[in-house]
Amino acid sequence: MNSLDAVPAIRRIDTNRDALFAIDVVGDVSPADAENLFGLLEAAYALHPRIDVLVRLTDHGSIDWTSISQETLRQGAAHVLEHVVRCAAIGDPAWASYVQAFFPRTLPFEFRHFDSDDEPSAWQWLGARSA
Repeated sequence: MNSLDAVPAIRRIDTNRDALFAIDVVGDVSPADAENLFGLLEAAYALHPRIDVLVRLTDHGSIDWTSISQETLRQGAAHVLEHVVRCAAIGDPAWASYVQAFFPRTLPFEFRHFDSDDEPSAWQWLGARSA
């Protein structure tokens, strides 16, 4: 990576649980970041057909949904609905509500929002910790 390359906005968080997919979302999410996220999730599903997810919003940015392939979004959402058991969203409640609105009103998985200062509760709810 040279100094002109953008730093990825979506970054994996190492955890003590194999079936937990945890990420930081930092700043603006590009279409390449979103494509990478869906690829990382597909790899997680290949290893563990049912996973928990933790999303930590570290620095609120923007997501340009219109620049992301509609097929990628459709497949990504369908796979989340098929494979995710529980999802903990940490950070800005407006962002968590926006993500939840992306899915059907009745989710086939548990979704909980935690404020940034209550992050330990999110980890505890998922029975995990960062490694």
